[in-house]
Amino acid sequence: MPTPAGPRRKASRRAAVIAAVVLLAATGCTGAPGPDPSSTTPATTAPAPVTFSFGTGADPSGFDPALVSDTESYRVTRQVLEGLVTIDPVTGAPAPSLATSWTELGSGLGYTFKLRKGVTFQDGTPFDAAAVCANFNRWYTMPAATRGDGSSATFKQVFREFSDNAANSLYDRCTVDSTLEVTVGLKMRLTGFLQALTVPAFAISSPKALQQGTANTLNETMGGNKVSKYALHPVGTGPFEFTSSANGVVTMTAYPGYWGTKGQITTLKFITYDQPEARLAALADGTLDGFDPVTPGNFDKLIKSGKQVLQRDPFSVMYVALNQSIPVLADLKVREAIAAGIDKSTLVDKFFIAGTTATAQFIPPKLSGFNNSVQGIPYDPVKAKALLASSSYKGQELKFFYPTNASRPYLPTPEKVYAEIARELTAIGLNIKPVPIAWNDGYVQAVTKQDGQALSLMGWNGSYADPDNFVGPLFGSANAGLGLEDPQLVSKITRARSMPNGPDRVAAYDAINKQIAATLPAIPIALPISAIALSDKVASYPLSPVLNEVFNHVTLTPGAGG
Repeated sequence: MPTPAGPRRKASRRAAVIAAVVLLAATGCTGAPGPDPSSTTPATTAPAPVTFSFGTGADPSGFDPALVSDTESYRVTRQVLEGLVTIDPVTGAPAPSLATSWTELGSGLGYTFKLRKGVTFQDGTPFDAAAVCANFNRWYTMPAATRGDGSSATFKQVFREFSDNAANSLYDRCTVDSTLEVTVGLKMRLTGFLQALTVPAFAISSPKALQQGTANTLNETMGGNKVSKYALHPVGTGPFEFTSSANGVVTMTAYPGYWGTKGQITTLKFITYDQPEARLAALADGTLDGFDPVTPGNFDKLIKSGKQVLQRDPFSVMYVALNQSIPVLADLKVREAIAAGIDKSTLVDKFFIAGTTATAQFIPPKLSGFNNSVQGIPYDPVKAKALLASSSYKGQELKFFYPTNASRPYLPTPEKVYAEIARELTAIGLNIKPVPIAWNDGYVQAVTKQDGQALSLMGWNGSYADPDNFVGPLFGSANAGLGLEDPQLVSKITRARSMPNGPDRVAAYDAINKQIAATLPAIPIALPISAIALSDKVASYPLSPVLNEVFNHVTLTPGAGG
């Protein structure tokens, strides 16, 4: 196992990263490559095609953004589809995308959006208000046979329920006001509504493609997941058209009719390398132009070889989920013993990039609602043993699910993290049974339903800057993977998400943090730093803590091609 980096080593890492960032900043204003000075080619000649290959740590699970939530699926759909609003890369605030402006209705019970003119979907059909409402109505009326219990669907996380439980849904209606004006009505104020619309799940698909791809009928498979025909070939308004996905390679081509910045890349490939050393080797030999994520084990190798390494600000949380449908885990003393038996500092030092911090709560420090008074249960194996001795635990076997053959931005080396936690929990007297599941064999699906797991290794990457995005998806409704039924907590979260920004809302999320820390439905471990590696071919990259990284904004060095 890697040993903890000392202060000098951490400082040298950070200096190297800063140097890489400065390099990018210095070259980031480089324009599109012009003709070689020695060339006789006229300046009007079209630039040579550029293929850009980017390595990823796992296969996507599908390309219908309404029905997926994993990083690698969203990485693809962000290139192909767009939402009404996007994220300002400087301020993090909602910014125009397919909507050019918006107006909040009285009391926050909806928004009217003015839509961008002259936009077409990649199948040639027009983008307009009717297309927006077709998407909203599809999300709202999605049948249970398609969505399951909906707990992993972003629509439910934001609006609570679908049309078959309309009385408890916060969504009201979508109204076509004119060809390029649409109103989305709500049943109560949602303070983070505009921020939520920046999530890839609310990207607008071509209604024609949804219909032709029978998007609500899951009669195809992708990586062991049930998907629709549409989820194999999405159609949006984005800068890249989906071309193919096979054998770990997703290929897209620049959409010639794109309304915005077209960029320099003509062919974009996302290639899965589930082993960190394989990604590193592929970047070194020129097969890849970049990859995500960088793991602690190859961080220094990248710096020493002169590759660019860029770190994202922490905006994710890695945690251990506890399934209270397992009778012994319904005992708070057992959950407290598990929390006291995990050495978060050792995990952070050994298995995460320098700058990662241990945490006792799910909301990151940069968001309102982060509560400095929530310290959690400190590592104390003696106390953990005492808690177990006074609990209902009598040596029962506890299945511990963890992913293999994948690296996530919030969990770069899952097998090693699992091994350390399992060792610590065994040391305090728990009977841990390892259950490894390959990420591409349905790990997420296994841990988000009742599948016999007692514990599971998970993480959450924030999608927008609102505390509800961190506590709402995990604890804001009944959660099968946690075996959690806590109406009081759900009520608190529902109330907080509707409160106007200000001291009262901050206090509400403070109270939510305290309750989660006291009841321990899950144990937050770390706020990870994630990083990407880039070749010298890249002059600038649209780095984003919420992973809003669209490759038409990648700038290449003069003369770069491929």
